[in-house]
Amino acid sequence: MSGVARDQDVDIDLGQLVRAVWARRLRILAITLVGAGVAFAGAKIMSPQYRSETRILIEPRAPAFASTQQVNDASAGPLMDELNIASQVQLLQSADLLKKVINDLKLYNLPEFDDAANGSAMSSILVKLHLKKNPLENPPEERVIDAFVERLQVYQVPGSRVIGISFTSKDPKLAAAIPNAMANVYLSTQSGAKLDSNSEATRWLEPEIEGLRRKVSEAEKKVAEYRTLHGLLQTNGTTTFPAQQLNDISAELTRVRGDKANAEARAQAVRNALSSGEASDTLPDIMSSQAIQRLKATESGLQSQISDLQTSLLNSHPRLKSLRAQLSDIRSQIRQETQKILASIENESKVADLRASELERQSDTVQANSARAGEDEVGLNALEREATAQRQLLETYLVRYREAASRADSNSSPADARIVSKAIEPVDPYFPKVVPIVVVAAVATLIMSAIITMLAELFSGRALRPVDASPEAIEPEAAVEEKHVPQAAPIAAAARKPVQPSMLAVVAAEEEAIEDVKAAEEAPQDDNEFSVASVADYLTGSRAPLAIAISPTGDNGSAATVLLTRMLADAGRRVILIDMTGSGYPTELMAEDNAALGVTDLLCGEAAFGDTIHGDRLSDAHLIPQGRSDVRRAMRGVDRLSLLLDALAAAYDLVVVECGSADVAGVSRLTRSRDVEIILSLPEVEESIFVALMTEFHAAGYERVVLMSGGDGAEQEFGRAA
Repeated sequence: MSGVARDQDVDIDLGQLVRAVWARRLRILAITLVGAGVAFAGAKIMSPQYRSETRILIEPRAPAFASTQQVNDASAGPLMDELNIASQVQLLQSADLLKKVINDLKLYNLPEFDDAANGSAMSSILVKLHLKKNPLENPPEERVIDAFVERLQVYQVPGSRVIGISFTSKDPKLAAAIPNAMANVYLSTQSGAKLDSNSEATRWLEPEIEGLRRKVSEAEKKVAEYRTLHGLLQTNGTTTFPAQQLNDISAELTRVRGDKANAEARAQAVRNALSSGEASDTLPDIMSSQAIQRLKATESGLQSQISDLQTSLLNSHPRLKSLRAQLSDIRSQIRQETQKILASIENESKVADLRASELERQSDTVQANSARAGEDEVGLNALEREATAQRQLLETYLVRYREAASRADSNSSPADARIVSKAIEPVDPYFPKVVPIVVVAAVATLIMSAIITMLAELFSGRALRPVDASPEAIEPEAAVEEKHVPQAAPIAAAARKPVQPSMLAVVAAEEEAIEDVKAAEEAPQDDNEFSVASVADYLTGSRAPLAIAISPTGDNGSAATVLLTRMLADAGRRVILIDMTGSGYPTELMAEDNAALGVTDLLCGEAAFGDTIHGDRLSDAHLIPQGRSDVRRAMRGVDRLSLLLDALAAAYDLVVVECGSADVAGVSRLTRSRDVEIILSLPEVEESIFVALMTEFHAAGYERVVLMSGGDGAEQEFGRAA
C-alpha cells in the first residue's frame, strides 16, 4: 500500500474512491455505451416471441329449460371447490387434449414445433449408426408435444374460478389460435362427458323403470286384496269403516244423553211449579202449548168480567157466581194441560234413556269390531308402506329418466365452463423487450465498471489512509499532565497543552488544510465598538449557521459568549450553545443541573441525541452541556462532532460552540468548511493576543474572524450566575 506502513492501521478513504471513479468517468461511460450497444444488437438479433391468452370461467351451467331446483342442485356441487379448479387446470394440460389440438391445427407441419422433421446431418449419422432412435418413428403429435408444452402455460387466476391459457409463439396468429383451440376442445370434451353420462343414465334407467312398475302394481294389488279380505273399507281415504262408525255412534250417544238430561230438567221444573202452586206460565214448555195459551186467554177474560161486575153487583149475585164457577173450571183445565205436558216431557226422557242404552250396546259391538280391525290394519300398513316406497322410487326414476332423455342432444348439455376472454392476435412481441434490456444492460455495465474501478483503487492502496494517532499514545502524556491540573477543571486535564484547557486541544492538528473556499464578506468591525450587542447584530444580519467562540482569557470570555447567546435568543432567533470548554462554565451559567447529560455523553454513546439538549434557565436559548462522561474516551469520537453540528444547523438558526482557549488545530476538527464565523471573546482586549490569533486563523483559511469585547455585559453575566 502506497504511503501506508505495513503494521499501521488504515481506513478506507471514500472520497478517494469517488474521485477515482470521477477521474475515469469517460472510460466508464464508453464501456457503458458499448455494453448498451451489445445489448441492443443482441435484442435485435433475437427472434421475437408473441404471447396471447384465453380465460375460462369454471361455473355450473344447465340447459335453458332446466328447472330452478335443478340449477340450485348443480350450483351446490363440487365445482366451487378449490381442488376442482386445480383439477381442471391439470385436465387442460392432459396429453389427450394437447394431441387433439396438435392434430386439429396440424402443428407437426411447422418447423417451430417439429425440429425432428428437419433434422441435422449429425442427427442423421447418429440414427444410421443406431446410436440414436429415429425421431420420425414416433407419431407426429408425440414429437410436437414437448415443444408445445414448453410454450404453454395454464394457471388459475388467484382468488377466482378463472383459468388462464397463454401460449408463446413466433407467429402472432398462432399465439392467438392455440389458446382458443384449447378452450374449444376443453368445452367440447366437458360437454361430451356430460352427454355420455346422460346416455348411460338413460340406458340404465329403462329396465329399472319397467321392473319398478311391475313391483308397484303387485304391491297395490296386495293392498286391495287385504282390504277386501278383512273388511277394511276406507271412508274418506284416511280412516276405516269401523272407526268411522264408532265415531258416529259416539257422537249420537253424546247427543242422546244431552237430550235426556234436558228432558229431565224440564220435567223437574214443571213438577216444582205444580207442587208449589207457583205460576207455570213462565216455563217454556207450558207457554209453547197452544191449549194453555187459549185457556190463559179465557182465564184473563173471565177475570176481567168479574172485576167489572164487582163494581155494580154484590158478591152473591148469580152473575158473579156463574163467572167464578167458569174461572175455576178454566184453571182446572190449565192444571190438567200442565199434567199432560209433564207426562210428555217424562216420555221424552224415557225415550232418550232407551236410545242411549241402545247406542251404548252398539258402541260396545263396534268397539270390538274396531279392535279386530286395528289388528288387521297392522298388516295393511306394512303392505301400504311397501307399495308407497315402490311408487316413490318409480316416480324418482321417471323424473331422472325424463331429464336424461331431454339432454340426449349435444346442444342440451353445456359444459360447466365458459370462455370469458378470447385470445387475440398480439401486436407487440412479448420477448425481447429492446428498451428494458438495453437500460438494464447499461445500468449493470455502469455499476460493474464503477465497482471494478473502486476495487482497483483499494488493491493499489491509493484509497487507503492511516488512522489518526491512537488515544493510547495520548493517554500517558495526558496522565502526567493531569497531576498538575486542579480537580475543578477535569476536561482541561485531558488537553495536550496545560495552558489550553479546552476539549478540542486534546487532538493534535493532523490533517492538511483543505482548499480555500470563496471568501465571504469581511465581518464589519467598528473601530470603537466590539461589544456583545454589536456582535449579536452582526450575526443576525449575516445569517451564519455556525459560530465558534474562542475565549483565550478563560471563563470571563465564556460568560460573554453566554451573554451573546441570550441576546440572540431574545432577538427571536433559534440558537443553541455547545459547551466545549474545560471548566464547564457556560453549563454552570445556563443549566438548571450542572450534572445534566451533555456532549461528552453523546460522543461516548451513553446518551441519546435528544437527551443532551436542555433549555437555558434565563432565556429561550438551548444548551448542550459539558456532560459527565470521561473526557479522554469522548475525545476518541470527536470526529463525529461535525455530523452533530450539521444536524443542529438544520434545526436552529445559529449554532454557537464555546471552545474556551482552543487553537486553530482544535477548531479545524469541528468542521471541514472554512465558511464559519470565528468569534474571539476577549472582555479585556490584549492587542498582542488578538493579532496573534487573527494571524493564525487567517493563515488557516478562516476569513470571518470577529472580535467581541465583553465589557459590562460580561460582568453582569458573572453577577447573574453568582
